[in-house]
Order: sequence, then C-alpha cells, then structure tokens
Amino acid sequence: MIDTLTRIRRDLHRIPELDFDLPQTIDYVRTELESLGSDAEIFSPCKSTVCAFFDFGSDATTAIRSDMDALPVREETGVPFRSTHAGCMHACGHDGHMAMVLGLAHRIARDPEGIVRNVLLVFQPAEETTGGANVVCKSGVFERYRVDRIFGFHLWPDLPKGAIASRSGALLAACNEITVTMNGVSSHIAKAAEGHDALVAGAMFVHEMNVRMDKERSEPCLLKFGHMTSGTVRNAIAATSVVEGSLRTFSLEKRQTLQAAIKDIARKVADAEGCTCTVDVSEGYPPVINDAALFARAKESIPELETIPDPLLIAEDFSHYQQHLPGVFLLLGTGTGIPLHASTFDFDERVLEAGLSVYERLVRIP
Repeated sequence: MIDTLTRIRRDLHRIPELDFDLPQTIDYVRTELESLGSDAEIFSPCKSTVCAFFDFGSDATTAIRSDMDALPVREETGVPFRSTHAGCMHACGHDGHMAMVLGLAHRIARDPEGIVRNVLLVFQPAEETTGGANVVCKSGVFERYRVDRIFGFHLWPDLPKGAIASRSGALLAACNEITVTMNGVSSHIAKAAEGHDALVAGAMFVHEMNVRMDKERSEPCLLKFGHMTSGTVRNAIAATSVVEGSLRTFSLEKRQTLQAAIKDIARKVADAEGCTCTVDVSEGYPPVINDAALFARAKESIPELETIPDPLLIAEDFSHYQQHLPGVFLLLGTGTGIPLHASTFDFDERVLEAGLSVYERLVRIP
C-alpha cells in the first residue's frame, strides 16, 4: 500500500490549491474514488466538498475527515514532486491527510470484512481559512447519512516518526482573532498637548493585556499581539492605531472572561489617553474536545495510541464537527521537527501507513 499512498500524496503535493478554490484537487479525489469500481456513492453535499458513502446496511455511520486546501507559501523543499503552482504549497500536510483517506477507500473497497457500520469519507475545503468544516456541518450530510461519530488525523512534526497520539477532552484550542482600534486626535509633536495619542494608547493596551495575561493560572490560555500599525509621519501625533492578535482558550467560560477583559482594558486605556476605541473579535474556531467515551473505544482498538499530557494551543476546524456529533482527533508524528506552515515542510510517506492502519481499525469499531 505504500506505493499507492506515496503516489497519491506526491500527485496532490504538485497541485496545491487554496480555500474553496480547489478544482484540480477535487477532480483528482473524485477520479481516485471512481477508479475503485466500488458501489460507493460519490457526491458533493456542499461547495468544494467531496464525499464517498460506503453502505453496509447499518442504521449508523462512521465519518472520516480529510482537509484538502493548501497554503499561500512559496515552496523551498527541493523535492522532485514540488508544487507546480507558484506561491502555493501543501505546507500543512493536507496532501498526506488526503492520501490516508483515499488509501482507506482502497482498503474498504477491496477488503470490507469486519466493517459493520456504514462509512462516510469527507474531503473538505478551507480548513486554513474560513472553516470549511462548518459549511459541511450546515449541509445536513451527517443527518442524511446517519453519522453519529467522526474521526480525523493531523500530521505532527513534534511527535516521533509514526507515533499516534491524542487525549481525551481538550486537545486543541479555540481561536479568536482580536482587532483593537484606538482613535485619537493628531497634532504636530511640537504641540503634543493639542492631540490625543492613539499610538501610546495602543502600546499601553498591549502592555496592560500582557500584565493581565501573566496572572492567568487557572487553565491554559494565550493572548498575543503580532501586528500594530499607527500614525503617518514621525513628527505628528498618531490619530489612530490598530493592534491585531490572537486569543487561544480551551473553554467557553475562559473565552468569555478574556474577551470581556480585552474590551474593558481597551476602554480604560482609551479613556486615560483621551481616545475612543473599538474592539472586534472574530467568531473563530471552537476548541477541539475529544469525546471521552469515543476516545476510550478508540484506545481499545489502537493500543499504540499515546496520551498527550496537556492540550495544545493550535486551532483546527475539526472542532466544528464536534459541535454536532462525538468526534476524536488524532495526531500522527512525522519526526522531522520541521514546523507546520514552513516552506520546507516535508515528511517520509511511510508514516502514512501507520495512519491508514489506525483508520482501518476505527471504521471497524461497532
């Protein structure tokens, strides 16, 4: 099977596409599924999504999910199967994810023994951008095909090569993008008293939020600001400043508490500097929370499954599925240490065999 997995992964690596705009990827996935000659129903329940339904006559269905989109990254791996699309690259392993799920389709079509539940394979768009998983959930496909559990994988560079790991409960964080705008009054710096300095207000806000976050000890969370713009020239008080950052949490309560703190501190800093402010918080992704009962059943089928001691501050739109039905998300080690989203991201395709083996056992859980 390694030859098939490698072929698929490398074929897809050459044609990375972004967001919902995935014509070549979708065509490849559909063609591969159709080539199996099985009785699987191949269809698209919503925009830029491909599904394959294997009907085993059950009243219940297990879903397996893969993402399909790539990143706007200029590839620097030097591999012979590098991207043929300039400025676009599979730098997050989604080519490997698709290869594993298409490999599973091959296995189901050729050796279905022991599978007693129906299987729905889901190839979704836009994991990296707007959350294509949410579009799939809203399509009603899970209700129509009686899906009551879902599994997914992500390649993970920080785990040993071929290792399988996850945890019950919180695994990955909720993500909200934060934008704080301070509006002041510009003046010449020689007459600074006539202005209200939005740059100072923005800087003070970041400082005060860092002080506030240093006191957070009750549960893991993160708020960091990575971008700030302000002013026009060096000798004029800035009329505006815009600070952009990201909030990561593992519970709705903590997310609400910190969002309230952001708004409160922004308002107090703005008032102190004679400015006004606006705070915009994106809806973002919920946290990935693995269902405890389903995780326990997966653990029984996968004795090599290692337990991660602490949740991770990465976000993933698999969480949208878990808002609708029990789900378990797993990590598959590449052992390279090359970060996700890096222009040099690559992995040994042999790790995909370990992931495929897990999928084969998961779809056989009664």
